[in-house]
Amino acid sequence: MSVLMYEKVWLDKNVYNEAEKNYYESLNKSQINPLVVVGSSLASEVAKARQHIKNSLECMDSVASLTGVPNTEINSKLNKLVQENSELRKAMEELRKLVISLQARVDGLESTEDKPQQAASKVQAAKEEQESDDGVDLFGSDDEEESAEAAKLRDERLAAYNAKKAKKPVLIAKSNIILDVKPWDDETDMKAMEQAVRNISTDGLLWGAAKLVPLAFGIHKLQISCVVEDDKVSVDWLTEEIEKNEDFVQSVDIAAFNKV
Repeated sequence: MSVLMYEKVWLDKNVYNEAEKNYYESLNKSQINPLVVVGSSLASEVAKARQHIKNSLECMDSVASLTGVPNTEINSKLNKLVQENSELRKAMEELRKLVISLQARVDGLESTEDKPQQAASKVQAAKEEQESDDGVDLFGSDDEEESAEAAKLRDERLAAYNAKKAKKPVLIAKSNIILDVKPWDDETDMKAMEQAVRNISTDGLLWGAAKLVPLAFGIHKLQISCVVEDDKVSVDWLTEEIEKNEDFVQSVDIAAFNKV
């Protein structure tokens, strides 16, 4: 053995060979051939395209089946809507007939109500005429005392009727007016102007409250209210009468006009 120590002999070569073999085998396993990878990716894409075409064809078949075969649910809903529409039309027609019949009944009731009123008015008129002619001898009686008494009775009844008619109150139309009376300047005597306005008097005119309302630059206007009877006093006449006071009044405006 001591002799072999100095010899150049590789005793564990087989161990190194085995290790080298294992190393290269591991390298071959770790590296992937690019051609194989490309081939596998193309195959997967082709498979996906085929699957997509297959799904599209299935969808087209389902659509064709839907269009070719009638949908029973949709048909049932359409039939139901048609039936409801016909029922509504029938109900509307019945309501229209009912309204027409009610209108006819109302017209009939109104006509029957008018007839008793007309008959009552005719009876009342005949009664009044009979009362006014009561005691008058239409056949020309020779008794002068009876004709005089009949004329007297007729005159008394006519007088009582006229007196009763005269006692009925007559509605008088009135208006409440507020007037704005404007002076010439701030030196105008407003009290004298108000007195001049109130001096205007006529039948159907009643003056009310008055006040001074500031305008501008120390000038005030007279705002006065009055109540007039429409049949006796016109607004145009009243404004013209106020504007006749030329020493005080510049113009007259109507601020408010209300029926009483």
